[in-house]
Amino acid sequence: MTDPIADMLTRIRNAVAVKKPEIVLPFSKLKFSVAQLLEQEKYVAKAEKIKQGNFDVIYIALKYNDKGPVIRHIKRISSPGQRIYVASKEMPYVLNGYGTAIISTSKGIMTSQEAKRQNIGGELMCEIW
Repeated sequence: MTDPIADMLTRIRNAVAVKKPEIVLPFSKLKFSVAQLLEQEKYVAKAEKIKQGNFDVIYIALKYNDKGPVIRHIKRISSPGQRIYVASKEMPYVLNGYGTAIISTSKGIMTSQEAKRQNIGGELMCEIW
């Protein structure tokens, strides 16, 4: 697999489309930090690392409300074939501030608002609303 983040986002998108309550993903530090950020921003109910057999996996409990799923849109921006980098002054506003862009910086994975606050740029990984 050349792009595990795109695979993770596709699994989340597909699970939300059929209203699954949770998903289980193979573990990696990068995917786990993205999942923790989604939990911190309240797009998913829970994201945790659990042991399944001999391997670690990421368990993500999806979140729904009266109108449907909390995650309406999730899209990969930067890919292995075309990396998209943004400076701190060029951070995107997703859905006029109602959405979130996830940025990979030298200080870790964070939202675009947090990266702008810390005045650092990085790779624009995905956007979600």
